[in-house]
Amino acid sequence: MSLIKVTDLSLAYDTGRAVTELNFEVNDGDYLCIVGENGSGKSTLIKGLLGLKKPQGGTIEFSDGLKQTEIGYLPQHSSIQKDFPASVWEVVISGTQNADIGYRPWYTQSQKATAQSWMEVLGIEDMAKKGYGELSGGQQQRVLLARALCATKRLLLLDEPVAGLDPLVTQDMYAILRTLNHEKGLSIVMISHDIQSAVQEASHILHLHNTMLFFGSTAHYVSCSVGRRYLGGEQQ
Repeated sequence: MSLIKVTDLSLAYDTGRAVTELNFEVNDGDYLCIVGENGSGKSTLIKGLLGLKKPQGGTIEFSDGLKQTEIGYLPQHSSIQKDFPASVWEVVISGTQNADIGYRPWYTQSQKATAQSWMEVLGIEDMAKKGYGELSGGQQQRVLLARALCATKRLLLLDEPVAGLDPLVTQDMYAILRTLNHEKGLSIVMISHDIQSAVQEASHILHLHNTMLFFGSTAHYVSCSVGRRYLGGEQQ
């Protein structure tokens, strides 16, 4: 079942167009990796999917009951986030507010249960009272992932979730995302600079270069001319 359908989409920076003529779909259970060089429009596309950037042309349709407020989002890790003055519990449970309408000065039992559940899944329940800034980079990413998961039951968007992490922590993060996709049934859309890992993990690839060079299954990507060129199997 289709969750997102993008048709003839164009998005722009203030200084000019970032991506044009995008056509692709995200279905239930998909694991889509968006790849491409720096400046190819990957992060701009994510902002468009989140409703943070208005299309210059084309459409983004959400179907099968999905709302933009029901999408979990893990942004790129920043130095500001690393020193965020809050406990792990406060960071994680704040994600439950994403889909709520109206302001509440307290969290419901359901919201607390959701936060606790995802912390247990990600193995960070024993860190609940620790300061977020005290954690390692890998631990912080788990906390932010738990926060994003509190906001969704269906679709997770991730912008370079392993950037800056050491190889062991990177592999651990990929394993977590694999579990969320295969066992928890979450659809995943992830930006990645690591094409080699993308083709190992993803069911589908969207390759951007300010327009769409490729969209389709990973199996098709690795055998087509675009995939072979960028994976090193064909000279440019």
